[in-house]
Amino acid sequence: MSKPTLTLSHINRSYGKGSMKIEVLKDINLSIQAGEIVALVGPSGSGKSTLLHIAGLLDAPTKGSIEIEGVAVHLKTDKQRTALRRDKIGFVYQAHLLLPDFSALENVMMPQLLRGVKPQEAKTNAQKLLAQMGLGTRLKHRSGQLSGGEQQRVAIARALANQPVLLLADEPTGNLDPKTAEAVFQLLLRVVRETGLSAFIATHNPELASRMDRRVSVVDGILHELP
Repeated sequence: MSKPTLTLSHINRSYGKGSMKIEVLKDINLSIQAGEIVALVGPSGSGKSTLLHIAGLLDAPTKGSIEIEGVAVHLKTDKQRTALRRDKIGFVYQAHLLLPDFSALENVMMPQLLRGVKPQEAKTNAQKLLAQMGLGTRLKHRSGQLSGGEQQRVAIARALANQPVLLLADEPTGNLDPKTAEAVFQLLLRVVRETGLSAFIATHNPELASRMDRRVSVVDGILHELP
């Protein structure tokens, strides 16, 4: 049996010291299998974003271990973790965080170029991804010329550009109106299913969460598996 895509073991995260110490995450244990989509729910301030940042190697736990495909990434150097983050993990944020001075095509090419992919190959890959997102006619548009839903679809394409094994999304439809949010969410689920990615998606929307394979919740820093 293959190793889980993501394994978090006894993750703790605290800030401050002494009487000022705040424990955000307490002994978190979680595994996500290849092809599995897991919803992360919980109230604002519960630690969802902190947990996603730790899973994505953007933050380090105070205690605990992180494995990606069985590799103990918490033992790697900063440089090695940066390479793993670039090559193995895709991120989609509530705010799309596109580069405003670049076109949709260039935004999706950028992570590939940083990986060392040749420009023409990166361009071809980006064109294919954006076409899959229904943006084949919007390649040269900058983010300010795109609607909110289009911007988020570019962000999804960018997250998939380096063919990651794990997709992390933090409230990816939180800034969109209900109709656009539904369309973007359906697209996100379809792409994840088709590519066989593992996905860990934070959402406030219980209806969206119910359509994923599993649901977990962070309450008072503790992870709970939901029915």
